[in-house]
Amino acid sequence: HPAVLKDLIAQYEALTLLGAEESTPGAQQRLADISYTLCVATGTRDVDMALIAARHRLSGARPEDDSLLQEPAPAGTGSAA
Repeated sequence: HPAVLKDLIAQYEALTLLGAEESTPGAQQRLADISYTLCVATGTRDVDMALIAARHRLSGARPEDDSLLQEPAPAGTGSAA
């Protein structure tokens, strides 16, 4: 759901801006939990890719469009529209 993705991105950005990676164990755990949830929600295994995928989904792209996560097909292999 877009509202959930927006909230997760906002929380992740706030925690990273506040330096949660080097903060209290509680803040570190919260950042780890949000990172994990972003990955699960976007079907990725890396938080950077999860953020890209989440932002891509929020920008109005089709939810099943994972073109940012795949290598482009070699030239001449696509189907004609």
